[in-house]
Amino acid sequence: MRRIMARLDNIERLHRPEAPENRTLMPGGEALMDNADLCRMLNVSKRTLQRYRTWGELPYKMIHHKIFYRESDVVRFIEVHFSRFRKMKKNKN
Repeated sequence: MRRIMARLDNIERLHRPEAPENRTLMPGGEALMDNADLCRMLNVSKRTLQRYRTWGELPYKMIHHKIFYRESDVVRFIEVHFSRFRKMKKNKN
């Protein structure tokens, strides 16, 4: 029983949301998100994020061969794309 509880505790610890103090910040203090963060948040694949970057719809920064997205750019991207989706849905009805 102890082993099961220890495993459950370990799983819970691994799946906790990242603490704000552990997030990557730009020099101005704005938070950066990496591919894994954004994939989880938008529920899309890495390939979909790559497509958005290629089309120029999602601005990004590359730091030490790793891709990061500014939080403000992500919010703007969501606002634009969700409004497009709502308009398309209204036009169908």
